[in-house]
Amino acid sequence: MKEDFIHYLWKYQLFDISNLTTTQNESISILKLGAHNLNSGPDFLNAKIDIDNQLWFGNVEIHLKSSDWYLHQHETDKNYDAVILHVVWEYDTDVFIKDNTPIATLELKNIVSKNVLNNYQKLSSKNTQWIPCEKELHTIDSFLLNNWLERLYIERLEDKSKSIALLLKASKNDWEAVLFQLLAKNFGLKVNGDSFLKLAKSIPFSIIRKERNDLTKLSALLFGQAGFLSDNVESSYHTELRNEFKYLQRKYQLTPLSKHEFQFFRMRPSNFPTVRIAQLIALYHQHQNLFSTVINIETIENLYMLFTIEVSEFWNSHFTFEKTSKRTKKKFTNLFLDLIFINTIIPLQFTYQKTTNSIDEERLFGKMKGLKPEKNSIILKFSELKIEAKNAFESQALLELKNNYCASKRCLECAIGNKLLRS
Repeated sequence: MKEDFIHYLWKYQLFDISNLTTTQNESISILKLGAHNLNSGPDFLNAKIDIDNQLWFGNVEIHLKSSDWYLHQHETDKNYDAVILHVVWEYDTDVFIKDNTPIATLELKNIVSKNVLNNYQKLSSKNTQWIPCEKELHTIDSFLLNNWLERLYIERLEDKSKSIALLLKASKNDWEAVLFQLLAKNFGLKVNGDSFLKLAKSIPFSIIRKERNDLTKLSALLFGQAGFLSDNVESSYHTELRNEFKYLQRKYQLTPLSKHEFQFFRMRPSNFPTVRIAQLIALYHQHQNLFSTVINIETIENLYMLFTIEVSEFWNSHFTFEKTSKRTKKKFTNLFLDLIFINTIIPLQFTYQKTTNSIDEERLFGKMKGLKPEKNSIILKFSELKIEAKNAFESQALLELKNNYCASKRCLECAIGNKLLRS
């Protein structure tokens, strides 16, 4: 058993509150349980409790055993001087305050129902299940589940917004620069995302602005900075870019990355980093004020049109600089653009609306609900557990549920875990 379970029992009063008494046989009446304190100090603040017909205002401290008071050295910490009730699972010793009178203590182990305990043990047991509640998940009613999924998606958006806010701060609120970095990261997908973001950050966006009109210079800049022009390759196109990058590198005092930062192994050729960089170059060469367009995109069809671009002719017959391949147009797939919409456009629009106090959640959610759900191992597994994601809004929420709640067994903070625990 963990202490956070005792917090949970107290917070939701999941014990028999009739005829409560302290370990000293004093009557207890809980009038106000206090505000849950997630910082240092007592666990619940500003409680109001009647103890043996005397009204007390103060704090509540919670432990597994009463002796934990001394284990945590609370007797020497003045922050605990205002504790009026010590709530423990097991009473194993008296705890005294400074005037040597015992602190009123409430022991829970004999007043919590076996049903609640059994449900908690099921959720918290160390087993090999994919998620703790996988056998009971399908029993959750749709109203609770839908409300929880909406909350989860908001949490996911907020997390992404925090990351965007950090990029904004680093770029001195240059939204165009942040969009470039976000697009680069998502062009790299899961395997190369961090490397692509590192590439985007390694080039001041002012340089991109200055050189984007010249396709050769922009190509040399990005491929050179990514390290793909460091070796001699028998290709006139590669030689042209290599010579151009030497000039740009001296001009802007750039330090290139190593090409070994980027992974090709076990990737589809269409996702090779060289191809994605070529597409990023084409996008920024073709669109001069991309942010103002992206921030107002309403539908996925608008994004499909915006990203209808042509890469340099060289890349239609190559996936890398070194080897010629069968001629294929290097166009974006709708599936790839759906991911860009989900992971870049919507989070950026949400963050921008937050900064301008113009959040329209219903509209943002509507865009996500108009997209097909993502296809990955997590969404597939939820489907096997009879939880079907009907759209991208729900698939994103399920990813949040699995990665940020189920994986770390935060069942006590989960609406589904709460429902199952009390059932």
